[in-house]
Amino acid sequence: MTSRLPAPAVPDGPSRLGWLDALRGIAALVVVFDHSSYTFMPDFRRELMPEFNTSRYGIMVFFLVSGYIVPASLERRGCVRAFWIGRFLRVYPLWAAVVAAALVAGVLGIAEMPDFGRQSAVTVAVAHVTMLQELLGTPNLLLVLWTLSYEMAFYLLVVALFTVRLHQRSAAVAVTLAVAAAVSVAAGVVLPVSALSDMVGTGLLVAVTSVAMAVAICCASATSPVLRVFGGVLGGVTALVLIPFNGTVPLWEGLVILAVMFLGTAVHRAEHGRSTWRRAARAGAVVVACAVGSAYWHGDVSHFTRRGWITAFLLAVLTFGAGLACRRRHIPSTLTGLGTLSYSVYLLHPLLLAVFDHTIGRRRQDHPVLEAAFLALLLPLCLLTHRCIEAPSQAWGRKLAHRPGIAGTPLVRVDRSAVQPKEAPLRAAVPHQRD
Repeated sequence: MTSRLPAPAVPDGPSRLGWLDALRGIAALVVVFDHSSYTFMPDFRRELMPEFNTSRYGIMVFFLVSGYIVPASLERRGCVRAFWIGRFLRVYPLWAAVVAAALVAGVLGIAEMPDFGRQSAVTVAVAHVTMLQELLGTPNLLLVLWTLSYEMAFYLLVVALFTVRLHQRSAAVAVTLAVAAAVSVAAGVVLPVSALSDMVGTGLLVAVTSVAMAVAICCASATSPVLRVFGGVLGGVTALVLIPFNGTVPLWEGLVILAVMFLGTAVHRAEHGRSTWRRAARAGAVVVACAVGSAYWHGDVSHFTRRGWITAFLLAVLTFGAGLACRRRHIPSTLTGLGTLSYSVYLLHPLLLAVFDHTIGRRRQDHPVLEAAFLALLLPLCLLTHRCIEAPSQAWGRKLAHRPGIAGTPLVRVDRSAVQPKEAPLRAAVPHQRD
């Protein structure tokens, strides 16, 4: 028999979801500016980046939001199989459409294809299908896809903790990861980029990882308790091996990214009565201190300034805190609407920029009018992809995840008596999307 856990007490009202949408909308705009400024605002970008790393600001906000809501999505369902069905049908359809469009643009010669070196097409394709390509030594077809690799690693870790019944230790996990990041910097531990790929070969690593990931997901979704635990642990171990030993960001930053996501989970637990605010605050203080300390001691290197990274990180944490503080207030519909489109905005904008850069070329001077025009072109396209791809696939995912015989037996059953009446379905965000 499976045990029962009380469902989180969730406050009513649209503002409960609106603040998350607003954060996604803000983060999406900042990421778009970060990438489009290369093309349209080069002078302003050169002045801004040493002081404020816009890319890190946007993705840290996204990671905090994902950490806050994605584990709650799994625990609310109480079933790993339903969780993975929901995740796949939210992430993959739009991802597949954008990747296909990027390949077509490359074949037509209107966008530049990345250099995959000697890697075979099969290796590159399989690495991207796992969404772990950033952690498998394979260049991303689109630059922004690297964050989805960390999202996927986070999913594997969340499922691992859930299957071994340690999912309520998110604050401790966040602290452990943050301290490990600081210790690695203090000890001078520096690993080469994609060290594991260089050691065993990218092709072999991609093959082993893809099989391990498939087995992990299938076993964790099984009805047998033994298989569930085996699958969960296998997926978690895979993520914990790849992030430190085969990432392209510094070791400390990869650990900080995970710590930030689990910090978001700790905040969610405190808000919904499954932990205390004091515990979440202590975890937050440790994560912030270790992240800032690691960035400071890491020093200024190519494409990184400690000042710009630290400023961006602190502002991201403050932005998330401000959003949390406003969760019961009315949120402007412009921000919530942009948040709804944020996943489309995140994936589509680099494709449009690639086409522009290859056909027309980057500007040598600032052109704010072109920057605004680019945004005016991007948003209607994102509205179209959301309505035609995201929304239908999400609706299908919800139906499939709740269909008898598909969702399976919950590993943790939800006590519905603890849920307030008329509760709206909880929405989630992979950086940038809904549950």
